[in-house]
Amino acid sequence: MKVAAAQFAPTADAAANLAVIEEMTRDAAAAGAELIVFPEEAMVPSDASATPLRELAEQHWPRFLETLARIAREHSIAVIAAGYEDSGTALPYNTIAAVDAEGEVLGLYRKMHLYDAFDYRESQRVQRGDTGPVVVRIGDFNVGLVNCYDVRFPEFTRSLVEMGADLLSVSAAWVRGPLKEDHWSTLLRTRAIENTCWVVASSLTTPDCIGMSMAVDPLGVVRSALGEEERAMFVVDADKERIDRARTVLPVLRNRRIIIGPR
Repeated sequence: MKVAAAQFAPTADAAANLAVIEEMTRDAAAAGAELIVFPEEAMVPSDASATPLRELAEQHWPRFLETLARIAREHSIAVIAAGYEDSGTALPYNTIAAVDAEGEVLGLYRKMHLYDAFDYRESQRVQRGDTGPVVVRIGDFNVGLVNCYDVRFPEFTRSLVEMGADLLSVSAAWVRGPLKEDHWSTLLRTRAIENTCWVVASSLTTPDCIGMSMAVDPLGVVRSALGEEERAMFVVDADKERIDRARTVLPVLRNRRIIIGPR
């Protein structure tokens, strides 16, 4: 399956962000991609507007989801993108939507691991999700949905693989800083190697984020990668044969042994 990863710098103008998403989706479909992955906060960045995040979610999430479905249907390509969804409480969810090529919503993943690290407190802005993990079927692949900080938790991505995922789709707003670029690339390769699965990751390119979208194969080989280009995309051919070969020569999922309690 050909998979595209698109990175861009969304603004406070949610309609303009959707226009960029549609343009990049059209280009991905023209290149033969069956799936395109967009970053976290593709709807609108959390700090781009003085409007409270809950109000942004109320105003823009329904249209965001409806437009993603239309874009996917009109261009015959599955779309994964994230935004802020009204939770019915004072804080919205940080939600990834997966829509198939017919425009049907396959699943919504509400971010479970909130970014309370590096002097930032996402839990003060966002309601923690409690309905994940989420795996959806796209083409011949089971796709696990991963939101940014989730990638630091190996038990989370392993649970997706145990649910059948053979491709991890990572939507991120990976904040730049000392060692952060190295953490990003190392974690993506590690999650691919330890699970012998594909990883396709997209990150924002706003001034505080690094871009560096990347596709990693099941043996940890980086198959495609971007730098800090403000708007860019790649298409990678994620094949099942590579998974089969990796799991034959490196059968870690079969070999693992978990011992809990006294020996």
